Order: sequence, then C-alpha cells, then structure tokens
Amino acid sequence: MAEPTPALFDLTGKVALVTGATRGIGRSIAEELARAGAKLAICSRKADACEEVREDLARRGFEVLAKPCNVSRKEELQAFVDAATAKWGAIDVVVANAATNPHYGPLTAIADEAFDKIFDNNLKSVLWLAAMTLPQMKNGGSFILVGSIGGIIANTVIGAYGMSKAAGHHLVRNLAAEWGPKNVRVNAIAPGLIKTEFARALWEEEKRRNERIQITPLRRLGEPRDIGGIAVFLASPAAAFITGQCIVADGGVTIL
Repeated sequence: MAEPTPALFDLTGKVALVTGATRGIGRSIAEELARAGAKLAICSRKADACEEVREDLARRGFEVLAKPCNVSRKEELQAFVDAATAKWGAIDVVVANAATNPHYGPLTAIADEAFDKIFDNNLKSVLWLAAMTLPQMKNGGSFILVGSIGGIIANTVIGAYGMSKAAGHHLVRNLAAEWGPKNVRVNAIAPGLIKTEFARALWEEEKRRNERIQITPLRRLGEPRDIGGIAVFLASPAAAFITGQCIVADGGVTIL
C-alpha cells in the first residue's frame, strides 16, 4: 500500500526553531507554527520575555522550549540549537527572524560600530545558524529567513538594514543551491512595513504612516499575522517544490 500523502499544511511531529520569537513577526510565526502542530524552540535576548511567551503558549497546549539568546554571539546561538536537539533529537524547521537596526538616517552618517552590528546580527548570525542546523535537516527540512522589501527597494533612512537583507536574500539562494540535493529547502520572506515595535519609527508618525498607506495597493499597513501563515506554508509539504525564493508580503508596494 502506498504511503499516505501528508496534509499540505500539517507540521505535526516537526520541531521548529524560531529566533527573535517573543514579539512582532517572530511571535506570530512561532504561534502559527505551533497551531500547525510543530514543537517549538524559541529565543530572544531577554529571559523574562522568553518565559512569558513560553508560559502563554504552554497554557494553550503547545510544546515549547524557550531560551534567552543573542544571535550575534555564536556560543549563545550554538547553546540554543543544542538545547533544542537535546530535547527533541532533531530540528526540521528553522526561522531566522532576529534582526537589528541601530541606525536611522543617511548611509553616509552611519558609525562603523552600527554598520558592523547590523551585518553581524542580520547576516553573519544567519550563516552561523544555517551551519548549525542544515546538516541535521534530512528528508524535507525547511530553513526560512525573514528578510525585508528593504533588501529589494531603496530606502533613505534604513539603508544599511536593507543592504543586510539584500545579502540575506542572496544567502538564501546560495544555500538553496547547495542543500537542494539533500532535499533541504531554503527560502526567504520579505515583509513590507509591518506594524511592530521594531518598525515603529517608520509608522508612528501620522503623516508618514498615511503616505505609506496611500501608496500601498491594499491601503493598509501589514500586521504580524500577515507573515505567520507564510512561514507555515514554507515549512510545510505545501511548499515541497519551492526553494531559493523570496516571497514578498508588502500589500503590493513593490509592484508600483
């Protein structure tokens, strides 16, 4: 008898690791992966935030491991991965969501320290995480980077952040080419302006917010829940033939 075809969006029995998972896009992704059946390993820099989210998800019946981790510190990232593998034996899905942007303004005014921090956190740590997890992802693993439309179109105030995300999008393509023969998929999500604390500087001022809404075909800003479902799709059997891609979720901004 033929093996039954898995339900397209079912992640039951899978282990999913999500960085930067205690608020905004990361938390939405973690919650939606859990609803789809995945066991969760989540992290952020603050221990109290990790525990708060773990307790909330556990109350809803989800199986969750939470550990504080600064992804730009290699030893902390390795300890997070090791904790997940020690608990469950393997990792099937990775979402590299943690990111930083300490500079808001023209590129020529950025301090070296801020530039280095952006690239260490947003790019180098993603490569570290890939090296720590891809070798154990056999038979259908999925690695997902949360990128940005800042890596696709220019921006006059978050240019270095956008550069790091553009590099991340290409990192995804290269990893997809390398790991595809092992049946491991690597993709990115490029959100537009999402109403999160992280992006507050881009939406809290009413004039700027309204201008952005008016140039967005869907005539609204994004919400974290708009991204969580895309991560479930990319992690699931529904995306079994998709790799090396960057899925844009921006309300249509980049089509104009």
